[in-house]
Amino acid sequence: MANVSVLNMEGKEVGTIELSDAVFGVEVNEHLLHMAVVNQLANNRQGTQKAKTRSEVSGGGKKPWRQKGTGHARQGSTRAPQWTGGGMVFAPVPRSYSMKMNRKEKRAALKSALTSRVQENKLIVLDELKLGEIKTKAMAGVLKNLNVNKALVVLKDNDANVVMSARNIPDVKTALTNTINVYDILKYNTVVVTKDAVAAIEEVYA
Repeated sequence: MANVSVLNMEGKEVGTIELSDAVFGVEVNEHLLHMAVVNQLANNRQGTQKAKTRSEVSGGGKKPWRQKGTGHARQGSTRAPQWTGGGMVFAPVPRSYSMKMNRKEKRAALKSALTSRVQENKLIVLDELKLGEIKTKAMAGVLKNLNVNKALVVLKDNDANVVMSARNIPDVKTALTNTINVYDILKYNTVVVTKDAVAAIEEVYA
């Protein structure tokens, strides 16, 4: 089991914690990590883009000039793709970009992402994260004490004071243990997780 230091909100070490190898010590599978990131980004796409083909553009019912004798190339409609205002060739239509990934693959990818953060010393465990009021300056001070900037803060329970205080800080995102995902874990430089959140993650994914 990996031993990680437990810090307080002042950035001082107050103990250590043993992380479960079943969650934080698995073999990192880069293929699954790639699949999970592509899957999430694809599922986030709306797929609502639309453009008109030549059959959908209004007008162009009349042949612009006779077939032969004008010196122009023959044309059948002013709404053909080569005309200004004409339709589009192979126009995009609304579609679903969603991809499927097995539940076991998703769990394995999440464990790989967490393990990679431990191996790279980019996972910080806090004994607790409590703020007396909603104040961005207070949350920024905690992150400064921890010497992190672009961070994903993982909480066990929804704490409005912490969530609202972190909301206006650029490159900082809060998440609950049941909403963490591979993309966010890999996107942010550091994962800051509370001690009780670690226990909740291990309980669900071990």
